[in-house]
Amino acid sequence: MREADASPDAPGTAGQRPGFDTSLPNIARVYDYLLGGKDNFTADRAAGDMVIAAYPGIVRGVKANRAFLGRAVRYLAGEAGVRQFLDVGPGLPTAGNTHEAAQSVAPASRVVYVDNDPVVLSHARALLRSSPQGTAAFVEADVRDIGKIVAGAGQMLDFSEPVAIVMLAVLHFLPDDAVYDTVRALMAEVAPGSFVAISHIAKDIEAESIAEIIRNSREGPQSAELYPRTRDEVTRLFAGLELVEPGVVTLQDWRPDSDLEARNQAAAWAGVARKPLSRWASPARPDYGSGISCMNISDMA
Repeated sequence: MREADASPDAPGTAGQRPGFDTSLPNIARVYDYLLGGKDNFTADRAAGDMVIAAYPGIVRGVKANRAFLGRAVRYLAGEAGVRQFLDVGPGLPTAGNTHEAAQSVAPASRVVYVDNDPVVLSHARALLRSSPQGTAAFVEADVRDIGKIVAGAGQMLDFSEPVAIVMLAVLHFLPDDAVYDTVRALMAEVAPGSFVAISHIAKDIEAESIAEIIRNSREGPQSAELYPRTRDEVTRLFAGLELVEPGVVTLQDWRPDSDLEARNQAAAWAGVARKPLSRWASPARPDYGSGISCMNISDMA
């Protein structure tokens, strides 16, 4: 048994081996470690410590991102009145997930998570629980596979009614030739009055530290390409949409709940925007078929 498997804070049930390689770091588990979670292994902690050494502010950043998730989703479920959520690239379940934030305001909210990471799926089966009135489900798909996302999520969500798409800390894994098309294609699938919430690593805040993180991510045992972007480049992701005040700002400046949140600085941009009620014709969506499953997490235990 590897040290990672025997770790007292390793995820899973005692006596059960996880169905993935714990000797290599995983981005979702590293993020969990940075958040202070326990669903990580030795390799993830080592990779996380390397990131912290390169940029000590990363811990503030991931916590600020999690706080932004809660504020944005509560705004969408509350003031904006949205009852359907599509969270693309959620990472490992931890405290304050999208369905928990939404259902704390509107218990009947329906939430579908989308990820193609088997580690995330494994933990989602074990940890995610919806309120009795609402639903929480999971579609296994790549962020760029719009057809698979819509076909799966469409089993739980009504795309003729407004949907809030949540894409936090995921779009900086896509290059320019994919990222803008991906957001545009997803927004074309949802009804006018729908929203999108985005957070994204900044290229123009603490640039030297961010460049060091990128170098480490490329050279690690499980390399990942990151594409930080400037505020103007992140703003382009909302092209054709109506930005919610205060627009595209740093994570901590998007409607902070307290002075403490406002001081929790992060090298990332964030924003929420609405698909206009006019100027958009409802697209004739292609028939994606019914072969894609959307797994109701409440039924997967």
